[in-house]
Amino acid sequence: MISFKNQFLQFVAQTSPTPPSLEIVKARGIYLRTADGKRYIDLISGIGVSNLGHRPESVSNAIRKQLGKYLHTMVYGEYILQPQVQLAKKLAELLPENLNSTYLVNSGSEAIEGAMKLAKRITGRHKFVACKNAYHGSTQGALSLMSDPYYSDFYRPLLPEVYFMNYNDVQSTDAIDDEAAAVIIEIVQGEGGYIAGTDEFLIAVADKCKKNGALLIVDEIQTGIGRTGKLFAFQHTALVPDIICTAKAFGGGMPLGAFITSKEKMQFLADKPVLGHITTFGGHPLSAAAGLANLKLLLKSGLMNEVYDKELLFRKRLVHPEILEISGRGLMLAIRLQSEEKVKKAIAHLLENGVITDWFLHEPNKIRLAPPLIISKPEIIRVCKKICHALDTLKD
Repeated sequence: MISFKNQFLQFVAQTSPTPPSLEIVKARGIYLRTADGKRYIDLISGIGVSNLGHRPESVSNAIRKQLGKYLHTMVYGEYILQPQVQLAKKLAELLPENLNSTYLVNSGSEAIEGAMKLAKRITGRHKFVACKNAYHGSTQGALSLMSDPYYSDFYRPLLPEVYFMNYNDVQSTDAIDDEAAAVIIEIVQGEGGYIAGTDEFLIAVADKCKKNGALLIVDEIQTGIGRTGKLFAFQHTALVPDIICTAKAFGGGMPLGAFITSKEKMQFLADKPVLGHITTFGGHPLSAAAGLANLKLLLKSGLMNEVYDKELLFRKRLVHPEILEISGRGLMLAIRLQSEEKVKKAIAHLLENGVITDWFLHEPNKIRLAPPLIISKPEIIRVCKKICHALDTLKD
């Protein structure tokens, strides 16, 4: 009989030549268990998804409760489905007044695509400005916002009129002119290696948008749902975005994304043409119920108040000659080493010793740390020892 690993490699579409191929049989909290009985600490939260850990009880209960009522009933936005309404209403209560209308989708890429379409419709313009080393998704519109041709050249032609700023370079904001439909920006760059935006740069972007009538779209797909110590990272700043996009941790482990703006702006997708944006499974009742339970749990838990102290503990304990820098904000931290080769060796050593970490698309010489917010201080101390031990093995 063919093993599950061989079946995985034979029948499931692959996204890289050498996937780690862990056969997960159970997950709870910050831990994953594999078929061979080994337990792993998940220090990347499934790439920013499991912010409250794997299978929080209240989220699982909400899914089971909704499962007893109904699943798919109609394409999104036509029937009144309570989980969707309750989730959108809760978001409106937590966000600035101009972010009071939510369009639910399935993923981050879809949220970006919807936001881009909406920006074109509102402004009548077609130019977009993004940042170098950003990542906003892999669908063709979102991929057009990626500066590195390594990831995009084979899929051209992509969207025209996309221009790139250097992140944290105020002079680069001159790309935001009166022809721009929107600027799409992360408050903390994700795949750029967890680089936090400076106040000077973010304010310059917002000012240029206001001056030239371009919409400000903030990508909160990795930073959202408590990851930086606020519900959304823009809430650390003076920015008031025109549109925000969220996904990943938003669904509490279920597929869920959204783009959020004002009711006035969102109406542009409902008319001229009708069904200006449509999704069959966006805001699926199970996902919306999970997202609402996840949001309520986060707010009740007080975990966002602990993020800063946990960040400081990581920084205090991660002191090693191999570490050149630790960048990021909150519980999205990146450890810079001397080379991509050393990063790969450290990641492999950690995996052998029951710790899951990762690298970054645009910064392969950094190790990614984005543990569930529920990680305890003793657990942080323990994993930091494991990381430092892995770095000990890199010495020449």
